[in-house]
Amino acid sequence: MKLDEILSAAGPHKRAKRLGRGRGSGCGKTSGRGTKGYGARAGARSRAGYEGGQNPQIARSPKRGFHNIFAVTVEVVNVRDLDELFEDGAKVDAAALREKGLIRSTGSVVKVLGAGELTHRLTVAVARVSKTAADKITAAGGTVELIKQ
Repeated sequence: MKLDEILSAAGPHKRAKRLGRGRGSGCGKTSGRGTKGYGARAGARSRAGYEGGQNPQIARSPKRGFHNIFAVTVEVVNVRDLDELFEDGAKVDAAALREKGLIRSTGSVVKVLGAGELTHRLTVAVARVSKTAADKITAAGGTVELIKQ
């Protein structure tokens, strides 16, 4: 028995249901759509989550929390990380920090904090620097450049 023999006997296409052709057809009058109302109309489709007019589950469940759309995500780097990963005289910016894997993306706001010690002379160009970090960078002979983001 082959697949093409089965299909030729049964027919490859199922006949369409003939709707609205009298009561004797079994699909006359309302054409299988039930009774009157929105569902009996052409193009009737309810939106996702619609529960027939009763209060939907999403509205019944309690809501918690708050999402601040104005929040600025700041990526933090410590002075000890700069000391470990950068050589003397290196320029530290978002691209260099991303290359070393200290931040996730170059478009984020970067802040340097003062945890740890710095022994190298670095040029740090980031959006934000804490006072202790700026003091440690300048004490090591480096410079701090604040860039606008």
